[in-house]
Amino acid sequence: MKHLLALLFISIPIFAELEAKSKNSNWWKEAVIYQIYTRSYADSNGDGIGDLNGITAKLDYLADLGIDVIWLTPFYESPNADFGYDIQDYMTVGKEYGTLSDYDKLIREAASRGIYVINDLVLNHTSDRHPWFINSRSSRSSNKRDWYIWHDPNDDAPPNNWQSIFGGSAWKMDALTGQYYYHFFYAGQPDLNWRNPEVQDALSKVMRFWLDRGAAGFRLDVPDTLLEDPEMPDNPIGEGLNWVGDPNMLHKYNMDLPEVHGIMRQLRKVIDEYPAAILLGETGSPETIDELLVWYGESDELHLAMNFLYTNVRELSAEKFTRHVIESDKHTDIGWPVYLLSNHDRTRHLSRFADGLHNNAIAKQLAAMTLTLRGTPILYYGEEIGMTTQDPVRLEDVKDPIGRLFWPDFKGRDGSRTPMQWNSSQYSGFSQVKPWLGVPASAAKINVEIQLNDDQSILTFYRKLLAVRNSSSALRHGEWTHIPTQNHEVFAYLRHSLSESVLVILNMSASEHDLDLQELVMNSTFEVLLSNHDRRFITEALLNLQPYETVIARVLKAQ
Repeated sequence: MKHLLALLFISIPIFAELEAKSKNSNWWKEAVIYQIYTRSYADSNGDGIGDLNGITAKLDYLADLGIDVIWLTPFYESPNADFGYDIQDYMTVGKEYGTLSDYDKLIREAASRGIYVINDLVLNHTSDRHPWFINSRSSRSSNKRDWYIWHDPNDDAPPNNWQSIFGGSAWKMDALTGQYYYHFFYAGQPDLNWRNPEVQDALSKVMRFWLDRGAAGFRLDVPDTLLEDPEMPDNPIGEGLNWVGDPNMLHKYNMDLPEVHGIMRQLRKVIDEYPAAILLGETGSPETIDELLVWYGESDELHLAMNFLYTNVRELSAEKFTRHVIESDKHTDIGWPVYLLSNHDRTRHLSRFADGLHNNAIAKQLAAMTLTLRGTPILYYGEEIGMTTQDPVRLEDVKDPIGRLFWPDFKGRDGSRTPMQWNSSQYSGFSQVKPWLGVPASAAKINVEIQLNDDQSILTFYRKLLAVRNSSSALRHGEWTHIPTQNHEVFAYLRHSLSESVLVILNMSASEHDLDLQELVMNSTFEVLLSNHDRRFITEALLNLQPYETVIARVLKAQ
């Protein structure tokens, strides 16, 4: 009873805050999400590992930045075979991250600043140290045997040819019971059997546990892998080898099965029990916008499906981004777009796009594009100061298991997970002791403290950009219209609401270009809201764009 009263005390005021701020059930369409790699954001207790109290201590920074939502990577109890994506207890905070009371405090403090918190939730698999799996593997007659996927050998070999995404067979023999268990990822991450109603009920309880504590929803890890064909047929093999040196496999029977959308609808029903809560999905497998839109169902599956087609544009090309955004924006009535450039599994976008000469202008331009398109943007911690991927230089420094396994051909994902760079001190203000990952040397010059005092910094630009977005009805919820130009290196578009129109011009090249504004928006004058070249006015019809210049301007009136 005491526990129930505590939960009621937590959840009722939090959701009242969410509803008061949003005023409608579609608040997430206007929100800016900020992903925090929990282990690397801020260490409050001097153990070298980021934690929940560290994040709480930085909420004023996030509020001043203009963030609406923070997405926390897993902070649950875990042996950390995959740094939290192998969960040992879904309803406990890992000791290195704090306690449930610390989580509750984070929720309260975030809500008081108008910030929502969503949890990363790994539903496809658990840790092999989870009590469910320990019970399951104890005996073929275990009452949780069918909570995971077990199969007899096929003539002393694995049951079929399915591969783990991290290399080798997706099956591991368990000597105790003489059967193989299935793991799409590491062997220490056995897949749950989502065809078992008991598993579905158990994970629904997990969701309600965190929603009752005030979570505003979840980012679902790899939902496309939740179901497998129960007949276990071999997958087709294509030509060549994949990134780990295995034959290229089409995951026809263990990924993207149509029945997974029934699971999504079940999860959505749970979420819909809680006002304002949302589901964000890591939908990395779609190869077209049409395939991505399937994840929205009939507005009864995901609220937001992450658009990795945008993330995967591999060069700073106006033509390529224009084509992709036009295609994405055609279907906002079916699925609201989600735009992101970086996350914890990928090389940071400034490392991909920077040219060594115009790095700051490029960083600002990419921010301007992502934050002015029609859709929900996701920022990755540190991008607002221009953090780059810093791969380890020695094998002994690598923490990511796949980095150790495939070194030096693939150095893992540590380089995109390094500690947040707060100041120029020895450990960049992240911790008072040596952090779990090394602090890049760049932190001495690229950090929050320096950039807060620099009017031309990337951080200052992000703060101004988010303030412009938050004060503009056109940028928050207006329509999006592509404006063709005669120059294939310039991407231009208009955002427009009933009360205003905003023109966005992006010169995605290292060359100067002249642009006739009257060809873009006829008979109009313009007020510059923001530029990455300190342009304050547009006084001529012919606009001379500098290399990688970005201009965001309000369309004032017809002449």
